[in-house]
Amino acid sequence: MLMRGGLRLKFVGSEKPIDQRTSYNVFAGETVRFVDYFEVEFDLALHPPTHIGYIIRIKNEGNSKIFNLFYDGQGNDITFKFNEEGKSSLIVAKMDKEELQNLNWFKMRISLNLKSDSVYLTIHNKTFKAGNLTLPNPYNAIILFGKSDFIIDVPSFSIKNFTIRNNQDKKNYFFPLRETEGNIVHEKNGKATGQVSNPEWLMNDAYHWRYKTTFKSKSVAGANFNPRKKEIYYFNKDTILSYNLRSGDTQINIFDKKCPVDLILGTNFIDTIHNKLYSYETYYENPYNGFTVASLDLNSYQWTGESREQLTSPLHHHGSYFNPSTGQYTIWGGFGRMHYNNDFYSYDMLAQKWNKLDGFIGDFLSPRYFSSIGYLKKTNSVYIFGGMGNESGEQTVGRKYYYDLHKIDLNTKVITKLWEINWGKENIVPVRGMIILNDSCFYTLCYPEHFSKSFLKLYRFSLNDGKYEILGDSIPIFSDKITTNANLYYDSELNNLYAIVQEFDNDISSDLKVYSLAFPPITEEQLKNFSRKNSFKPILIILFFIAGGSTLAWVHFRRKKNRTNVKQDNSSIDVNAGNKIKTKATNTTANSVYLFGDFMVRDRKNKDITYLFSAQLKQVFCLILQYSTYKEGISSQRLSEIIWPGKPADKVKNSRGVTINHLRKAISEIDGIELIYEKGSFKIIKTEEFYCDYSRCLQIISSENLQEYRDDLLTILNRGKFLNRSDHPLYDSLKESLEQKLEPVLLLEMSKCFEEELYQMTIDMANAIFNIDPLNDIALSFQIKSMQNLKMTEEAQLRYQTFVLEYKKTMGKNYPHPFKSLY
Repeated sequence: MLMRGGLRLKFVGSEKPIDQRTSYNVFAGETVRFVDYFEVEFDLALHPPTHIGYIIRIKNEGNSKIFNLFYDGQGNDITFKFNEEGKSSLIVAKMDKEELQNLNWFKMRISLNLKSDSVYLTIHNKTFKAGNLTLPNPYNAIILFGKSDFIIDVPSFSIKNFTIRNNQDKKNYFFPLRETEGNIVHEKNGKATGQVSNPEWLMNDAYHWRYKTTFKSKSVAGANFNPRKKEIYYFNKDTILSYNLRSGDTQINIFDKKCPVDLILGTNFIDTIHNKLYSYETYYENPYNGFTVASLDLNSYQWTGESREQLTSPLHHHGSYFNPSTGQYTIWGGFGRMHYNNDFYSYDMLAQKWNKLDGFIGDFLSPRYFSSIGYLKKTNSVYIFGGMGNESGEQTVGRKYYYDLHKIDLNTKVITKLWEINWGKENIVPVRGMIILNDSCFYTLCYPEHFSKSFLKLYRFSLNDGKYEILGDSIPIFSDKITTNANLYYDSELNNLYAIVQEFDNDISSDLKVYSLAFPPITEEQLKNFSRKNSFKPILIILFFIAGGSTLAWVHFRRKKNRTNVKQDNSSIDVNAGNKIKTKATNTTANSVYLFGDFMVRDRKNKDITYLFSAQLKQVFCLILQYSTYKEGISSQRLSEIIWPGKPADKVKNSRGVTINHLRKAISEIDGIELIYEKGSFKIIKTEEFYCDYSRCLQIISSENLQEYRDDLLTILNRGKFLNRSDHPLYDSLKESLEQKLEPVLLLEMSKCFEEELYQMTIDMANAIFNIDPLNDIALSFQIKSMQNLKMTEEAQLRYQTFVLEYKKTMGKNYPHPFKSLY
């Protein structure tokens, strides 16, 4: 069942260029009159990286008096100011920052009592009042969230459970915010009421895993999640990196003394009560006399050696659970020395030693590894799901995949096999982490580990009978090495699931990728159902205008709207890394697709039809375009593996057919492009009538006389970063392939432009390079020198400061070159 918590609208704030910030007009074009009283209520969540700006404005039509709510989260407190715009602050409400951050979502209510000329502002559990406001009664309300008019300072925030009510007139509006795409907002009854620009419909975040960040380590590293501090840790012998999931900030700490454990697998656990991280290795092949367990104080970042004990095997991919009430960390299963394991070992933090647990009775739990383990405090029980191994434990016997669930009652030490699934599909294994919130179900990630390139999928299994659903889309994983691993975490306060994927190339160096998914997650069918519920939007809009006037007025309105859209689309501001250098016109053309900047599609009449391309349709289009550029298209099997991994063949065939038909229908609005199926592969065929900035870019950078096409190339790059805001991992290979070709060309052309004293063009080339590599100090040097030659001293200093801040944030240390050394 889908909970209301999943229905949210996120506002893009000042971290993005002005024309990409979110604006929401609640009653868009409709006059709503309230008598005596009305209130606006919603749940609010504040997001990094912006900590200042306007959240909501309330106007009375035909009256110059405007009220706004301003948020300032820069200090030790969070301050909300309810203002009479351009005049004074009526209410200044200081709130405890830590309290609101821990809540994640908190109630906001603005109540206007028109009879008593007063306003009440309620934030969480506190109410503030201002009086003597001289409010008009009745009140013709215009309510605006985010960017509006000249108000462009917008924080990044989300709203849900949005209601406007007037109990006396019974004029109550509830906005479920269940849209997954588009710019029209609907009331609970389905009426199209409001309009939003640049929305992020967070219903999609309950299906699409959102990529957060990537970190790298050249030496063996371990990773974990601290639910108390909301931090992901990634550590090796020298350094620990802390990534805060709430703020998005990254902190790097270099140890005074290296980790006393020689890291082989990087296995570890966290004691949240004492705020310590424990690193441990169970076994070393060669004689080793050093520590095998060490603890890291997460306040001082000092290591302490704990134990030198070893177990009998490395125990690759063992499962584990931590019981904070007993202070014991327990592992089970694993593989090593040609043997599968089924023993329980518990590490006692007080005694600083491993103990083998015995005395278990009940059903046989066969030796295995790649199992998922979870602990349920309510019943003091451990659950073990799946894995692979065999009854004897000997690798030479061969292995089988298990799809069963066992319960271990820690009070009685009774093992009970609850169920086993007759799988009958592609074999998969779960990750070691299992999320159990109650005694009805559990969540875990599963993937076919026997493929080098495969995908993690989120499963929800019933604890009672093993019935399951696949939730959300997929996460790519490269699993060539046995050390590669993934894990799943849940944070009830942030209301998110988090997946971390640690991929090894050589059993030493690794990449750590972090993903998030809004909780509760939904299925593909639920996402489609919500989209279908809103499929009548255009009909409602048309009926609204027809009811308000003649057909002639409707035609005039549509023509005027189309002209306005084209005019707005023909100008954009290039804001790169905080450096506003130059405004350029970016013309669009009919029969075109733009992949630089925000994805856009224009039909044969030069009308914007981007709305026809859902998130999945856009993915399929880009995938086929990529394969059509470098190969003879993409096979139907490969397309299915990437877009619908793990789904039964019959359902994949049906989904693929429906998606391809929708894609063909969408591109039928464009001349010069065709999607064909030939020799078992899907391929995009283009003629000169069709324009794609991605294809044109490839043509330019491969031409022999690139100097002739510099202006054309910069026009393309001026739209912004390639596939901007398209963060799904599916796009990674397309982005990487283009950027590897584009960056060396830009570096060379930038140098040539500088030699030719084309300083503005040099600056533009540098900005394009920063879209690929924000820390490219060659581009920084050329840009600073060009600005100095153009007497843009202040702009050069601002550019340098922006670069230095980004360098510090990313590298964890100060940029070593002073400003004057760059010119």
